[in-house]
Amino acid sequence: MRTPYELGPVPMARRLITIDEQTVRAPVADIFEIARLVEHWPAYLPHYRFVRFREHASDGGGLVEMSANRPFGPVGWPTWWLSEMSVDHDTPLIRFRHVGGVTTRMDVAWEFTPVDGGTHVRIVHTWDGPNWPLIGPFAATAVIGPVFVHGIASRTLSGLSRAAERGDDRGVPAMRIVAPADATRVTTGKPA
Repeated sequence: MRTPYELGPVPMARRLITIDEQTVRAPVADIFEIARLVEHWPAYLPHYRFVRFREHASDGGGLVEMSANRPFGPVGWPTWWLSEMSVDHDTPLIRFRHVGGVTTRMDVAWEFTPVDGGTHVRIVHTWDGPNWPLIGPFAATAVIGPVFVHGIASRTLSGLSRAAERGDDRGVPAMRIVAPADATRVTTGKPA
C-alpha cells in the first residue's frame, strides 16, 4: 500500500472548467461513501465498463484505471483513463489527476456540502486540453469537455445520487462550463 497522493487544490486557471452539480437527498456520509468506493461504481452505473485499482493508497485512493461508455443513442463510445486518486475524509473531498488517456493532466474534485434536506455534490473538472497541435484547445472546449466529460460525469453523478437516495431520483444534474475570459464558454442543464 502506497502513501496517499498529494494532489492539492484543483487549478482553476485552465482553458476548460466543467462543473456538474446536484443536490442529493442523502446525508454527506452516505453519498461520500458511495462516491469514494470507485471500484463499486459499475454496480450502480451501467455506462461504466470497469474500475480497477493498480495501486491502493492508505487514504482509500491510489492509482485507479477507469473505463466508461459515452452513450450516443443505442451506441456507446468507449473511453479510458488512468488517475491518481486521493481521499480527504475530513473535508470530505475526492481528488483525481488524470495521468493516462486522452485527458492526461485533467484535474477533478468531488466536493460534498451539507444543505437542508441532503448534500450538494459538485464535480469540477479543469484542463488545458490535449497536446495536439492547432486543434487541442478546440477539441477540449468544443468536444471533449461538453460531450464526453459532461456526458459521463452527469450520468455518474445522477446514478450515484440515485444509489445514495435508494432509488429516489431528483432529476438531471446541472452542468456549467466556465473558463478564463479568452476561452470558450458553454452552458447546458441536461446530459449531452
